[in-house]
Amino acid sequence: MPKTYTELLKEAKASIREVNPQEAERLRAEGVTFIDVRETSEWDQGYIPGALHVARSYLELHIEATVPDRDAPLVLYCAGGVRSAFGAQTLQQLGYANAMSMSGGFQSWKAEGLPWTTPVVLSKEQQQRYSRHLLIPEVGSAGQARLLESKVLLIGAGGLGSPAALYLAAAGVGTIGIVDFDIVDVSNLQRQVLHASDRVGQKKVESAKQAIAALNPDVTVVGHEEMLVGDNVERIIAGYDVILDGTDTFETRYLLNDAAVAAGIPVVHASVFRFEGQLTTFIPYEGPCYRCLYPTPPPPELAPGCSVAGVLGVVPGIMGLLQANEVLKVLLGIGTTLAGRLLIFDALEAEFTELKLRRDPACPVCSDEARAARERGEAPALSAFPVDAPFVLSGAGFGGLGGAAPEGRA
Repeated sequence: MPKTYTELLKEAKASIREVNPQEAERLRAEGVTFIDVRETSEWDQGYIPGALHVARSYLELHIEATVPDRDAPLVLYCAGGVRSAFGAQTLQQLGYANAMSMSGGFQSWKAEGLPWTTPVVLSKEQQQRYSRHLLIPEVGSAGQARLLESKVLLIGAGGLGSPAALYLAAAGVGTIGIVDFDIVDVSNLQRQVLHASDRVGQKKVESAKQAIAALNPDVTVVGHEEMLVGDNVERIIAGYDVILDGTDTFETRYLLNDAAVAAGIPVVHASVFRFEGQLTTFIPYEGPCYRCLYPTPPPPELAPGCSVAGVLGVVPGIMGLLQANEVLKVLLGIGTTLAGRLLIFDALEAEFTELKLRRDPACPVCSDEARAARERGEAPALSAFPVDAPFVLSGAGFGGLGGAAPEGRA
């Protein structure tokens, strides 16, 4: 005999665990994942902080990607507790044994004075532009709003900075700062895709502004047409969420590293040499910094610039895009960054190699002792270009880039 809606709902509630809003709030404080199964129009009017949005109509399709762990406790909620009850029953059938439903739903939650918030509502044009991001549970409207509010600083608009700038702008990073005092040369165009033939002779910062404005009007470009030096580095990097290192000198890399560690700003670093590149992410105090990896710079003959040694044009493109990927992960708080890992790319063999990096307990910049001294206002002044010791690659074993130091210049 066919069952009525009331009978089906009674069966669903009998087969699952229901929690009231107060119990749900205690679970939320313990870190239990909340799933909002309402429609997008309802979500836009407000939701429980920290909840993930998976509409009931897509629950079976998207839950595995959203919550891979079937043993994780989940609290589902809707407007009044009906859709979440059916949803929890469905999830239990899919193997989510600890799926629960919140009785009374979001209406009861608000009525009891529990915390809730409203999402940043994207414009219709933004919803269309970033539609592929909005479909990804790890990004969604909240993540896209976070990107639009983020600030990323690119050190250099060259081989690494060019592809990174284009894809970060396309992703909707709201503010992109660019530090570069050079002009566009025809020899740059083989790899620096941010620029064009009709902008040869133009300042790179201005060329970058034109390219980014044509790609995404949501993005504000802040130009810094000056060399990064000790007198301005703190001022330039202040206020940025992440720094993308596309520098081409060791002196600048040490200078940037020291200032970024002091400011607590992550740096996504890459470099290239002919057919090879390397990439890592330096997150202050969560992993090693640049000085941990390179206590001293290599001699110039082991790290020639691309104007001397050459570079396959696609290699900085590949490494720059990987840098952009790291930046987006850091901004969104998703995935596993390359902090503590060095990724090496060989274009000729199409191979990636990964090395583990160690934080130097005696590092003059990021060690616990250096951090404590900095907090006391006693941090020692460091040379931006330490040359008093022989070149040593610390923190990792390295196979070498064709016999050269692994820090080529883009």
